Amino acid sequence: MEEEIQKNLDAGIPYVIRQKMPIEGSTTFTDAVFGEITVENSELQDQILIKQDGYPTYNFANVIDDHTMGITHVVRGSEYLSSTPKYNLLYEAFGWEIPTYIHLPLINGKNEDGSVSKLSKRHGSTGFEDLIKEGYLPEAIINYIALLGWCPKDNREIFTLDELCKVFDISGISKSPAVFDYDKLEWFNGEYIKAMTDEEFAAIAEPYFKEALGDAPVDHLKIAAILKQRTTKLTDIPEKIDFFKALPAYEKELYINKKSKTNLENAPVMLKAVYDELSALPAWESDQIHDALINLAQKLEVKNGTVMWPARISVAGKTVTPGGAIEILDILGREESLRRMELGLEKLA
Repeated sequence: MEEEIQKNLDAGIPYVIRQKMPIEGSTTFTDAVFGEITVENSELQDQILIKQDGYPTYNFANVIDDHTMGITHVVRGSEYLSSTPKYNLLYEAFGWEIPTYIHLPLINGKNEDGSVSKLSKRHGSTGFEDLIKEGYLPEAIINYIALLGWCPKDNREIFTLDELCKVFDISGISKSPAVFDYDKLEWFNGEYIKAMTDEEFAAIAEPYFKEALGDAPVDHLKIAAILKQRTTKLTDIPEKIDFFKALPAYEKELYINKKSKTNLENAPVMLKAVYDELSALPAWESDQIHDALINLAQKLEVKNGTVMWPARISVAGKTVTPGGAIEILDILGREESLRRMELGLEKLA
């Protein structure tokens, strides 16, 4: 054998350097998540340490790097469990201390057919910065990711980063793969937004307000107050509030609402009554607008919605808005609100 090796070396035949593996017995290691794992040595092939080009393989270089950097705990995906015995045999060959292993469960994504596979770009954004660009808060992302494959003892879901650092325990990590659920992440995001003050939300939402509203003279803090409870992703904000800048084109059929008992016959009557009532207000304030419209509905002996719906459609041009008629009228102000109601009356004429 040695003669053959020397002959090949003299002939300049390319070669690799391998670690000779034991062919009898077994190699056992303990993982913090999966427990004690034993692999028969007969299943291990002599692993390549130095490739034909003279460079070390990843497995060999990885062990050297970890040892020289003083790595005590190796945290990685469970797909590398099968490589661990090879790493340990290298540690033992060098006489080095074997680190503590923590193999984490894989994170899968949902496919269109309902099946799951390893999370990748086809499932959506997977990078932290990409998720932030999609409108998720850093705190919500961290909170959600911490719960993928890990369950706190009290089943609590909302944690600050400091709280996570205190309560996180390896014993709560699952062996089973987790599924990255974007709907669940959006729920987390919404909960974090709801917990903010109006001022805090207005501050983080400002770039999206600017995108939708430009320099329109509307109170961003008032918009934040009605939007906060209805927002789960920051990137959805522009579409929700763009009507504050300009009244969109809309069809008069939007005035028809079964629940509010409005139709094309009574909508113009209700809208004219709203217009007249609000035009006479001494001050354009939320409470006064509210009282005026509620009293009007009582005077006309109709549901509140029968009055509110035509008012909201006329000033928003949308059926879905972040606030009701009173909030929208207050934010738009007297002049713009009355102008839009006049356009609504023309449309319904």
